[in-house]
Amino acid sequence: MQKFPMTGKGLQRLEDELRKLKSEERPAVIRAIAEARSHGDLSENAEYHAARERQSFIEGRILELEEIVSSAEVIDPSTLSGDQVKFGAQVSLVDEETDKEATYQIVGVHEADIKQGLLSISSPLAKSLIGKKIGDSVSVPAPGGDRTYEILAVTYG
Repeated sequence: MQKFPMTGKGLQRLEDELRKLKSEERPAVIRAIAEARSHGDLSENAEYHAARERQSFIEGRILELEEIVSSAEVIDPSTLSGDQVKFGAQVSLVDEETDKEATYQIVGVHEADIKQGLLSISSPLAKSLIGKKIGDSVSVPAPGGDRTYEILAVTYG
């Protein structure tokens, strides 16, 4: 069975989503299907078809989340240290071309959210950062050409 590395926070978010799907979304869609059925002819009932599609999505997401949660390997970044970039590290970077600074935490694939600064371990940027140290420059392929970043800080916890 494949293990999915993730942080405790990431696992908690997935467990919360799973709980909400099972306790709120699933019962709501079942009620919506029952309501739509009561309107008669199902062949031309858009509400019924929309509710069934939603049910299919919910059931699929529940199965996916159950698999991920049961296979999660929680890694606590606060137990890690050092100046090398590893899973869970908070990395501050500066774009050497634009001088724009950014900070990302390297997290598991299923908890990544770039808008929140959570960078997937499988992303090109994270892959290029792993194993590097403060002061190192990394080159990352990007759609508009390679970008080069300097590592300003690496923290854990």
